[in-house]
Amino acid sequence: MFLPAIIALVFVTVGYAQVSFGTPEKINKDWYFTLKNAADKPVSEFNNLWQKTDLPHDWSVREPLSPTLASATGYLPGGIGWYGKNLFVPEEKQGAKLFLYFEGVYNRSEVFFNGYSLGKRPNGYISFMYDATPYVRYGEDNCITVRVDHSQSADSRWYTGSGIYRNVWAIYSNPVHIAQWGVYACPVVEKNRGILKVEVEIENESEARSALTVVSELYDLSGIKVANTSGKVNVASGAKGKINFDLRVNKPSLWSVDTPALYTLRTRVLKDGKEIDHAVTTTGFRTFTFDPDKGFALNGQWMKMKGVCLHHDAGVLGAAVPQEVWRQRLLTLKKIGCNAIRTSHNPQAPDLYELCDELGMLVLNEAFDEWEFPKRKWIKGWNVGEPLYQGSYDFFEEWGERDLSDLVRRDRNHPSVFAWSIGNEVDYPNDPYSHPVLDGGKDTGFTQPMFGGYKKDAPDAMRLGGIAMRLVKAVKEYDQSRPVTAGLAGVAMSNRTEYPGALDIAGYNYTESLYAGDHEKYPNRVIYGSENGHSIGAWKAVTDNEYIFGQFLWTGIDYLGESGRWPSRGFYSGLLDFGSFIKPRGYFRQSLWSDKPMAYIGAYPFTQRMANFLSQDAWPVWNYEEGRTIRVVCYTNAAQARLELNGQLVGETKPYDDKTGIIHWDIPFQPGKLEVIGLDQTGKETARYAVRTSSRPYAIRVEKSVAEISENGGLACITLQVVDEKGVPVMISDDEITCTIQGPARLLGLEAGNNHDMTDYTDNRHRVFLGRILAYIQATGETGNVKVDFTSPWLKGAEVEISVK
Repeated sequence: MFLPAIIALVFVTVGYAQVSFGTPEKINKDWYFTLKNAADKPVSEFNNLWQKTDLPHDWSVREPLSPTLASATGYLPGGIGWYGKNLFVPEEKQGAKLFLYFEGVYNRSEVFFNGYSLGKRPNGYISFMYDATPYVRYGEDNCITVRVDHSQSADSRWYTGSGIYRNVWAIYSNPVHIAQWGVYACPVVEKNRGILKVEVEIENESEARSALTVVSELYDLSGIKVANTSGKVNVASGAKGKINFDLRVNKPSLWSVDTPALYTLRTRVLKDGKEIDHAVTTTGFRTFTFDPDKGFALNGQWMKMKGVCLHHDAGVLGAAVPQEVWRQRLLTLKKIGCNAIRTSHNPQAPDLYELCDELGMLVLNEAFDEWEFPKRKWIKGWNVGEPLYQGSYDFFEEWGERDLSDLVRRDRNHPSVFAWSIGNEVDYPNDPYSHPVLDGGKDTGFTQPMFGGYKKDAPDAMRLGGIAMRLVKAVKEYDQSRPVTAGLAGVAMSNRTEYPGALDIAGYNYTESLYAGDHEKYPNRVIYGSENGHSIGAWKAVTDNEYIFGQFLWTGIDYLGESGRWPSRGFYSGLLDFGSFIKPRGYFRQSLWSDKPMAYIGAYPFTQRMANFLSQDAWPVWNYEEGRTIRVVCYTNAAQARLELNGQLVGETKPYDDKTGIIHWDIPFQPGKLEVIGLDQTGKETARYAVRTSSRPYAIRVEKSVAEISENGGLACITLQVVDEKGVPVMISDDEITCTIQGPARLLGLEAGNNHDMTDYTDNRHRVFLGRILAYIQATGETGNVKVDFTSPWLKGAEVEISVK
């Protein structure tokens, strides 16, 4: 272990800094893109083969779906793409440094500036920066070109996207400036006192030694200065220097999942009394404790993590996801009761971490899905046929530790991040590593060979421990305030190696059966569920065992890729669908996780063959053949519930079933209003939920919209529902909706959440699914009024007006 060998491990962290120096300018507008650069080299002019576009941009999701492409990446293509932009640099910028900062480019990118290569970065999830200063032409346009090589289109087990799918910044700074990610703030909280330990790294790229003063000021949420200090540092030409100091705060407000209190750290660098650089870091005081017997405590309060795994795409938007989309998704997950996310299985966009800081969501920040060898990538459907072995393994040896270090330096100030994960299922038995324990036998815990038995020609699982130790060391060099973890898939195999012992806390994927035995065998090991199924049994393994501090469901939201056989866009196990609509299993999870009273009912035809089956996936549809026996299932956190149809009792009051988490009734179908009433132990109503029999589709109704968005890429997420003449949602509708826009806005996409709809997602028409659809409308950079019309044959249309300011 790299941490002291104590029973309880206590960590404290704070804040974030995305662009931590200089004057950053977002340069997302007015780019050019092509998949047809025949010369495959940077150009200085963009002809008619280049289309104009804005960033973020994912070219793969804009291409046609095809059954000839890999199911692993959602039947969508890769390729080699080129981006270009003319950046005007004013004369008055002479003497300043110019850096280009990319939040993420998928993948194997190379950046050119005026034809000169600034560098290459193969990892598609890591943020990086280049110094363009030596090649700047002042007072004129400068040409940025970026080559993106995603020709290995099946290089992931899920959809990755292709292109510059995150923000890009131009940063102007003094030659003497704060280093990239150079502000590190880590607090110590003792009783009612907080000490913010600040480290500032200064880089001197001038030709002379610089005597500097560094000023640090801390402000609370209301803007009141609560602490400040300053110090002096002398940095030689061509060198870096560090300065450390403490900011003391009495009775700091603590960041938590319920009250995410944030502070603002302002760092200024002065030379001869004049400010030459500054940085703003949003911070938050909090403590967390991990104990092998008691689990996890946030700010001294023991709690369970109710977590979900999240990929980085959003259905029709692909990997280029606006911040507002993530805000709505996280708020919906919090409504369900979720309090933690895992960035499966790579770093995500800075927007996500900032939102988690703001909204109060714990983050397990994961770096890799594979190390030195590739995993299987399925082509004809999930676990179907012969796999391919493309991947990121080929640059792991050269870039792995640097990528991990950059992740830690970028995100180490986020109060939401509670742990660093160095890998997911890299120990999956025989994919690729193997070990003799897989043959089973005496003292192995297996009575027969597992995963096909030991493969002598496969990579030796004993290598895992050494690699893990290297990666843990890379993390600890830049942050010792958080534990290092990993998601173990082959726990029984890995237990025979040094891998689990290299970790501070151990994540178990789908191996609840090993919790009790390993807790006894490894009494100092902190264990949690790093990836879990949706069964109530998997959750009871958390609630019934104090030492298991939480679980992370697979998954929180449906995602593209890892698809089944065609037609299938992606993996459909989320609590929310592609359009962020709550699925029935999301309501079931809410009944387990939420502290707020709730009730939900869904229904499906009863059959004798499935008499003992209670579904977590019952849709709220009440349209069946009259007299047919229908099973009605209720998901609730109430102590008991009763069922009424048209105001009459049809289902007697039944207690909550702790074994299944589901109350159910089998009743003959009659049309009308079916309603469940949740009751407490005394019979007092706590919650109710109703579904109604619908008639034919009649109209499109706007369920949710906004009146105003910002001209700078502001986004309106408009939810539509097909209803009958009485306004009852028609869940069985699949009408095609057409969207037309007048004014300074554009349609980013229409998303209904249908996993099996493989039609065109690039036009302005799409079929609803379960009677609903989501439209993403984005401002184009000008102010004015926008009118959005939604129409469908034989239906009464809907209109939305939005002001762009």
